[in-house]
Amino acid sequence: MAAVFLVTLYEYSPLFYITVVFVCFLVTSGLVLGWFGLGVPVILRNSEETESSARVLKKQMRQVKNPFGLEIPHPATASVTKGIALRPDCLEDCLLTCYWGCNVQKLHEALQKHIYCCRIKTPQALEDALYSEYLYRQQYFIKKNDKEEKYCQLPEDAQVVDFGPVPRSRYPLIALLTLADEEDREIYDIISMVAVIHIPDESYRLSCRILYQYLLLAQGQYHDLKQLFMSANSTGPSSSDTSTDERSTDRSLLEQAGLSEDEAELHEENSKDCVVCQNGTVNWVLLPCRHACLCDGCIKYFQQCPMCRQFVQESFPLCSKKEQDEDESTHI
Repeated sequence: MAAVFLVTLYEYSPLFYITVVFVCFLVTSGLVLGWFGLGVPVILRNSEETESSARVLKKQMRQVKNPFGLEIPHPATASVTKGIALRPDCLEDCLLTCYWGCNVQKLHEALQKHIYCCRIKTPQALEDALYSEYLYRQQYFIKKNDKEEKYCQLPEDAQVVDFGPVPRSRYPLIALLTLADEEDREIYDIISMVAVIHIPDESYRLSCRILYQYLLLAQGQYHDLKQLFMSANSTGPSSSDTSTDERSTDRSLLEQAGLSEDEAELHEENSKDCVVCQNGTVNWVLLPCRHACLCDGCIKYFQQCPMCRQFVQESFPLCSKKEQDEDESTHI
């Protein structure tokens, strides 16, 4: 009976068309305006709603003073047979202990022991955790703020020319920095630093570099120290003028942006502009890609990194608003 009524209404009454159009209009309006509990489309949101939805999680950071610094001043001349020069830069008196041919598995087991049982505060503590699974050991006393180069080399009677094909069971060199004074270990949260260094040999000629750096805390944690990728303005010479030798990731980024390694510090102020507005100072690091490319004003508008388009899971500031104000007042 109802079907007959609808057919009759369809054939003889224009009210049917009007009713159908009106119902469709109501349903569409309800979906667009969110009457049925659904979200409002982005195109209809105001700027405040868009800004809040695009804001990523701010990672809670804790500022920790690192007393250790280590660099390789001449990576091109380093080799297993000729040795390597290391330049420490420490805020306190330290011990630099180098372990040649350290067992990979034993090293990572030692890092886990630092968490659960034995704190690695001294070279002896690391050696006990390694069970002496290394080929040769050298140690230097580093005075506070002493930047003199220390030369590490295997003895001639070791007769080691390479550490075998990849994947290897031993790291070429492990550099351990520890605080020499026991009282300093009570002051700093970071009590030691472990640097895994690759040195080219006959089997694997990848250029010399620091592969990993681990900061060991007195509370029993350790953190993998990673590089940040900073943006740079192309105010320097072209990349063809730079060295063609293989460089580490941070140097390659500078070269691609038109800055040679020697001129990076000269253009440091010009290389801190936000990649979006080109006006604000870069202050935010995006995770997990680790690009430092946005200022305080632009960070709230991006869910994807403007450099690599990777989705941003977390972010953290390089310095707080208070520190920025103090820095500006100092320059004034």
